[in-house]
Amino acid sequence: QVQLVESGGGLVQAGGSLRLSCAASGRTFSSYCMGWFRQAPGKEREFVAAISWSGDKTYYKDSVKGRFTISRDNYEKTAYLQMNSLKPDDTAVYYCAGKENLYERDQPDRYRYWGQGTQVTVSS
Repeated sequence: QVQLVESGGGLVQAGGSLRLSCAASGRTFSSYCMGWFRQAPGKEREFVAAISWSGDKTYYKDSVKGRFTISRDNYEKTAYLQMNSLKPDDTAVYYCAGKENLYERDQPDRYRYWGQGTQVTVSS
């Protein structure tokens, strides 16, 4: 079992940065691939980024490439999403999630574990 808790969300002006954290409990964090998703009001939950269990493979939604960076620290049992050059369209609740492999990594229903979400609001 893995429990996930996100933090680091908040209100930021366009062009600013935020770093989201996803703290995991349980001994098997390093065995799981991690993903970040987001959901804006009235929209479906969408894939943002994913990282392999070892951290050597990362994947991104096209619109965040070059602005967002996903990383993880298996010793600290924490995944991160560094978000730079934020835009108002990035406004959403951001969720971290865990799954056993990278197959269908952009499909939310393939993830077993989910955090409660953290709100990110980017003002123009």
